[in-house]
Amino acid sequence: MADSPLRLIIMARDQSDRVQDAWRELDAFLKQQSGVEVVAAAVTEDLELDDLEADLVITLGGDGAILRACRQLGARQLPLIGINLGRLGFLTDLSPEQFRDVFPQIVARDYRVIEHLMFECTFRSSDGTSESFLGLNEVAVSSAGSLKMLDVELAIDGKSVTTYSCDGLIVSTPVGSTAHSLSAGGPILRQDLHAFVITPICPHTLSNRPLVDSADCMLTLSLPAPPDGTKLVIDGQMSRSITAGDVIEVRRAPVTFKLARVAGYSFYANLHRKLGWVGQPQYRKR
Repeated sequence: MADSPLRLIIMARDQSDRVQDAWRELDAFLKQQSGVEVVAAAVTEDLELDDLEADLVITLGGDGAILRACRQLGARQLPLIGINLGRLGFLTDLSPEQFRDVFPQIVARDYRVIEHLMFECTFRSSDGTSESFLGLNEVAVSSAGSLKMLDVELAIDGKSVTTYSCDGLIVSTPVGSTAHSLSAGGPILRQDLHAFVITPICPHTLSNRPLVDSADCMLTLSLPAPPDGTKLVIDGQMSRSITAGDVIEVRRAPVTFKLARVAGYSFYANLHRKLGWVGQPQYRKR
């Protein structure tokens, strides 16, 4: 075990009973442990993280809690471990009981930190202003409440690729490939790959299939005539209205998402468990 204490930041801002109850149990557990120091805990509001030094960030909730933590960490990404209090939890794969079981390994620094692709989305408005967002899962263009089909023009590295006629379009990272993109029929990518997936939602042309390209590319989306209500949605948590002339650029972020994994974790075993894969059909003898 390292001589210095393991410094933790706890993020449990969700005010739901299950998260706050879990925080109280975790707080009591950590106070009984040696070799650990809770630097700060966000349980009611966001923390100012710029001046905080820590070894790990612990989130309580579902994968959404991880997404919020990544956005709050910004350009100063720290390794995260998620305690799953949600439903699926592809990133937050430890239950509170499992976290307590492996905590001696965590205090001993017996874990791996795996870096994952993040994206930077720049929204260039037709009025000349621009806004940039840091994200982990996906950028989605959605028809929202317009009930009309969208025409979304895609260019990669400045070269026109195609125009999707669809209900929406998703650009996801490998981490996001098991989220909205998967529901729309996109492929599953290993989380540590460096690629983007472009997945149309309900494309009008059946030949428009999901596309995978290098994360070193810059993707540009534009809509020549978006209907009222068309939205840009980042990680399911931030949105902006899209009007004619707006341009959306997606590229690799200068920082990576750092996920701490304890020994024994398997990406495919996790998929098998979370998605209910059952393997071959069980045929009965006649």
